Amino acid sequence: MTDLLVDRTDGVLRLTLNAPDRLNSVTTDMFEQMSDELEQADGVRVAVLTGAGRAFCSGAVMAPGATNTGILEAADRLIHLLTGSPFPVVAALNGLTAGIGSSLALASDFQVAKEDDYFLQAFVNVGLMGDGAAHELLAASVGRARATRLLMLGEKLPNREAFEAGLITHCVGADEWQATVDGLVDKLKSGPTLAYAQIKATINAAALSHLDRTLQAETAGQKVLGASDDFAEGVAAFTEKRRANFTGR
Repeated sequence: MTDLLVDRTDGVLRLTLNAPDRLNSVTTDMFEQMSDELEQADGVRVAVLTGAGRAFCSGAVMAPGATNTGILEAADRLIHLLTGSPFPVVAALNGLTAGIGSSLALASDFQVAKEDDYFLQAFVNVGLMGDGAAHELLAASVGRARATRLLMLGEKLPNREAFEAGLITHCVGADEWQATVDGLVDKLKSGPTLAYAQIKATINAAALSHLDRTLQAETAGQKVLGASDDFAEGVAAFTEKRRANFTGR
């Protein structure tokens, strides 16, 4: 079974994370495959990211030392493509959205979420910091104070609160979700693509003006944290379903 399903139909590029047994946690290869598809997007008028099963994306596959591999660089490449593509990107959030999954959603132009699900900036719970431009994407949408709370405390943010805070564009009941996604995609694929591209580029130039600097800072910090005792303890505690005993080392 492939971890990424790709469909190109009638101007719509659909990328479906297809690892439901692990709640669509992502790997370096999955990031690279998604980036390759976005780069080879001739004729695409709108892209859709979604997940199979009950989660959109629960973050990256975790293992001690994982942040010292190419996964950070692969994630950064994908964030650049999501924010820089000349067509709208819709994140169809079918369930839980956590960790780097949150960054993939927020780097998209639209987020259609179910009101019974939630966002989780889970990094700090395993001794890491956010990545995928999480620090800038959050602060640009909900402000410094709310971004600090989400990233430092690792609290769940219900999708209804995320919508009311201006973090996501759509939040509907589960019974309305698919129709809302389909209606939005139909509207975008038949709309003025050139105008969409200019609007998107201008909004991101204003709101995400330090994207490169943020990604570089996150990559540098995450590599340090990924080699720490705290991260090893965080992964062990997560695996063993117990409270982590962080020591600051």
